[in-house]
Amino acid sequence: MDEFDQALQEVRRQPIVAALTRSAKGCVVAEGEEVHVIDAVPVPAVVDTTGAGDQFAAGFLFGLTRGKRLAECGKLGALAAAEVITHYGARPEMSLSRLAREAALG
Repeated sequence: MDEFDQALQEVRRQPIVAALTRSAKGCVVAEGEEVHVIDAVPVPAVVDTTGAGDQFAAGFLFGLTRGKRLAECGKLGALAAAEVITHYGARPEMSLSRLAREAALG
């Protein structure tokens, strides 16, 4: 789809949990009528975006499989993605579990 809002409305019609990422604009997490707009985690500088999507998915799914609310899942995904874009390479350099605890999400 060409438009973000069009894609969001389409996934909201499906019986699924959806996380739509928007780069520096953060993400939108939806399940039916429940919709959460999550801001991107600010970083001092974007160095390399390799792995950001995978890390977002890892953080989001970590929260989802542990029964976190959808908004918390989105925040965990944003936190994981933010860590990986601050350096070269697709693997986190900091413990994501520590980052989640410090952000009171773990």
